[in-house]
Amino acid sequence: MATIYVTGHRNPDTDSIASAIGYAELKQRLSGADRYVPVRLGEPNAQTRWALERAGAELPELLPHIMLRARDVMRTEFPVAGHDDSLRDVGVAMAQADADMVPIVDDDGAIAGMLTARDLARRYVKETGEPSSFADRPVSADLIVEVLGGQMLVRPERRLDGRLWAVTVDADTMGRTMAEHDIAVVGDREDVQTRAVEIGVALLVTTYGHRPPDALLARARERGTGIVVSPLDSYVTGRLVSLSVPVREVMSRDPLTTDPDDLVSDIADRIKDVHYSAAVAVDDGGRPVGMVTRADLVNPEPRHVLLVDHAEQAQSVPGVGEAHVVEILDHHHIGSIETKFPVAATFDPVGSTATLVIERFRAHGREPRRPTAMMLLAAILSDTVILSSPTTTPRDHQVVEYLEELLELDARRFGLEMFESSADVGGVPARDLIRRDAKDYELASGRRVRIAQVETVGRALTGRRTELVSAMDEVRGAEGFAVFALMVTDIVGRSTELLVAGDTAAVERAFAVDAVEGAIDLPGVMSRKKQVAPKLLAAMA
Repeated sequence: MATIYVTGHRNPDTDSIASAIGYAELKQRLSGADRYVPVRLGEPNAQTRWALERAGAELPELLPHIMLRARDVMRTEFPVAGHDDSLRDVGVAMAQADADMVPIVDDDGAIAGMLTARDLARRYVKETGEPSSFADRPVSADLIVEVLGGQMLVRPERRLDGRLWAVTVDADTMGRTMAEHDIAVVGDREDVQTRAVEIGVALLVTTYGHRPPDALLARARERGTGIVVSPLDSYVTGRLVSLSVPVREVMSRDPLTTDPDDLVSDIADRIKDVHYSAAVAVDDGGRPVGMVTRADLVNPEPRHVLLVDHAEQAQSVPGVGEAHVVEILDHHHIGSIETKFPVAATFDPVGSTATLVIERFRAHGREPRRPTAMMLLAAILSDTVILSSPTTTPRDHQVVEYLEELLELDARRFGLEMFESSADVGGVPARDLIRRDAKDYELASGRRVRIAQVETVGRALTGRRTELVSAMDEVRGAEGFAVFALMVTDIVGRSTELLVAGDTAAVERAFAVDAVEGAIDLPGVMSRKKQVAPKLLAAMA
C-alpha cells in the first residue's frame, strides 16, 4: 500500500486546503489499494480557519517536504537482543533472520550497541592454538547454565575471566596449566574432577549429565569452585560455554542512529562511515523502530504526491522534483512541474479547483461528507469572490447550486459571512498580511515574482500602504524577488489596489498605469489568476 500525499500550494488559501481534503476523500473511497492523505504546505489564513471551524473539518497535517526520509526506506521487522543475552542466543537470532547485524538494547529498551557478523568473526575466527580466554570478556555462570540447558549445583565464588579447558589429560598433569579463574570441562572422570576442584578452578562443568558425588560438591563449596552439569558431550559443551559471554561484552558500542524523519540523503553519507553499513532508526526514547542498510538505499521508491490547485515547482512542496507525482488537478495555467513518469494531469479553466473536485464526486455517483462539502463550497465562493470574479464559469454556478441543495443553506449568505469574518485585517502585522496568500512565479530568465492577495470589505488597508510596501521590499530583497506585488482587493467595491515593491516600471507597463507611492488602482480587477499574473509575467518576460 502506497501513501499518496494530496497537497495544494504553499501559503495555502481556502481552495488549496479544501481541494486537498476533498480530493483525498474521493480518491480514498474509490481506491482501497492506496492511502490518500490530505496535507498542507503552510499555515491556513483567517478565512480558511473560519471555514474549517464552520464545517467541522480537520486541518490537514503539515508536510514540510516530500524528500525521502528514513521511515520511507527503513525495515521495520528485524531481530533485537538484550545486552544481557548470550552470544549464542543472539547468533541464533541473527541466523534465523538471515541478518548480518542485530541491534542490542539496554534494560529500558534503548539502543546500546550493535552485534555484527564481523564482531563475532573477530572474536572467534582466529588462527590460534591457545585455549579460549575470557580475560577481556568474562563469561556468565547463569548464561552457561541457560545456554547448555544444564543445572547449577554449586555457584562459583570467583570471576570467570580465565581460560577454558576441555580436559582430556591425566589428572597428574592438570596443575601445570590451569589457574584459579579458569573453567574446566570434564567428562565422567571423578579423579580429574577432583583434581580440578583442588586446583581451585572457578567453574567445573561436567558433561553427559554426570553429577559429581556429594563429597566433591562439598569440597567445591569449600574451595569456592562452582559446578554445573551439562547434558551435552564435551565438545559441544566447550563450544557453547565459549558462547556464553553476555553480548554487551562483544557488541560495537555507540551505534549509528537516526531519526525516522531524517533525510535519506543525509543518512547515506553517514552510513558510509561505519563498518556495518547501517543505521538504526530510534524513537524519542532511543528505542529501535527501524533499520536502514546500504542495500535499502539502492534505487529506493520515491514518495508519492498528488498536486491540486497548482503546477508550479516554486509553489509546490519542497523536494517535488524527487517525488513521484501521480496526478495534477488544477484550474490555473500549465506550470513548471516536471514529472519522471506519465501522469494524469487536468488543467481546466473554471473558477476553483474545488469545482473540479465536486464534478468528480458527481461523475462517480458519490457525495462528499458534509464537512468536506462545506469546505469545497467555501473554496469556490472564495476563489470566485461569491461568483463575481471574471474567472467564474457556468460550471461554478452549477456546482454551487448543487452544494446549496446538498447542505441546505444559502450560498451567498454563507459567502458574505465568510468574507466578513476574515476581512478585519486592521490588527494583523504587515509581515503576516503580505505572506497570507502569496504565490511565486519563475520566469524563463530566472527572475522571480511573488504576487500576494488580501481580500477586504472596503478600503481597510489604505492607511497602511507605506508599512505594507516597506515589509514587501524587505522580503523581496531577502528572498531575491524582482517584483513583490500585493493585491488589496475590495470585494464590495469590486476593485484592487496593487502595491508594488521592486521593478515598478514593469508593473506600470503591464497595466499601462503610473504607480503613485508604490500603488496602482485597478478598478474591476478581482482575479490574480486571470487579471494580474498573466499581464505582469508577460511584461517581465
